[in-house]
Amino acid sequence: MTTTVKKVPIPRNGVDYRGKVVLAPMVRSGECPSRLLALKYGADLVWGPETIDKALIGTTRRVNAVTGTIDFTRLSSNGAKNPAINPEQRESVIYRLHPEREGKRLIYQIGTANPETAVQAAKLVARDVAGIDVNAGCPKPFSTSGGMGAALLKTPEKLCSILRTLVTEVGEPNEIGISVKIRILDTAAETETLVRSLCATGITGLTVHCRTTPMRPRERAIRDQLNMVANVCRETGVACLMNGDVTSREEAVELISEFGCDGAMIATAAETNPSIFRSKAAGGLAEWEEVVKEYVKTAMEVENRWGNTKYLLGQMIPGKNKAYKAMTHTKSYCDLVKALDYGEDFLAMARTVDKALEIGEYEKAKMTKAERKAANKMAKNADDKEIASDAQQELTKTAAGIKRSAEIAQLDMPPDVARDRGPASVPGQASTLAV
Repeated sequence: MTTTVKKVPIPRNGVDYRGKVVLAPMVRSGECPSRLLALKYGADLVWGPETIDKALIGTTRRVNAVTGTIDFTRLSSNGAKNPAINPEQRESVIYRLHPEREGKRLIYQIGTANPETAVQAAKLVARDVAGIDVNAGCPKPFSTSGGMGAALLKTPEKLCSILRTLVTEVGEPNEIGISVKIRILDTAAETETLVRSLCATGITGLTVHCRTTPMRPRERAIRDQLNMVANVCRETGVACLMNGDVTSREEAVELISEFGCDGAMIATAAETNPSIFRSKAAGGLAEWEEVVKEYVKTAMEVENRWGNTKYLLGQMIPGKNKAYKAMTHTKSYCDLVKALDYGEDFLAMARTVDKALEIGEYEKAKMTKAERKAANKMAKNADDKEIASDAQQELTKTAAGIKRSAEIAQLDMPPDVARDRGPASVPGQASTLAV
């Protein structure tokens, strides 16, 4: 008699996590070129880096004809209080994805502590990705201090509310899956209670990082709760992925079989050499020289931020190799291509990218602190005069019997109250953080 394994329905535009070896979400190490390289070398799915919901809200979705990517951007003030003083300011890319090369194999991971803002952000990217994953495992202060990441493990009701809201308001309308990534708790009983609650929210997948919140990557993963988590997920039909100290596709397959999971994530090992996703039968681990050259080419194809590219190369090039030292002294893609001796084809591409990013020989002169301060002062004076002029016109209308608007009425507020409620105040414009 055949036993049917329970499975939650996989949405039409979603993806089943079962049987997959995937790239874990990593800050800095999970940007677009890193994901594309992982897929090239055999990753079945890729998670983007945790991106805070408030960082994405208010961005503009743009199709980049040059890179073939979809960019979610916002204007950057570059330290200026008033961005309008610099009409040539660049837009900051908050999130970038490549629809053709990763689209329906990409999971967007969201950092959130609020169902409403989670939905606002998730709706922006839902049509471009295969799923939305809630980060409930990051132990870093930038996440936990805002009630996000691993802090959600201490507020399971809030976490469940976020997931249920995402399922009904984003997952179902867009026909994609909603999932969550957690860490194990201090006891198996606590973890089991949490997992059962999460699986009842309508999610299609759950990833368990086999470390507690205080543990760091250098500490060995604890897998004694993994079989239990996998069993609970199996009972409810939710796919279960494991994470923690997985170093190759072969090891992932063995661990999946040993602990009864549906799939596995690879993190740190992929940061050093993404070819670890490639099976031995398909060629196995590639030499770092091959991987680095492919990474540089991919980074230039999508015009990746120079700082991020250089950071990743610092992880991929062996520290004792002379190429590492040469790389550390570079300040642009042109410098890099010359230092690594990649030839004229690469150099021609590097010049184009440097010009687009305005780095190296194409870097524009930056305003000094004194110049920026003076520009801000001039802009403020201009704004004050414009406001005063507009206010005078409105007050004249009011005297003629026209009702004042709320904006004009606000001019009568005491200066301290008006300042606290102004558009640049914390209540009026929450700060954002992209990671």
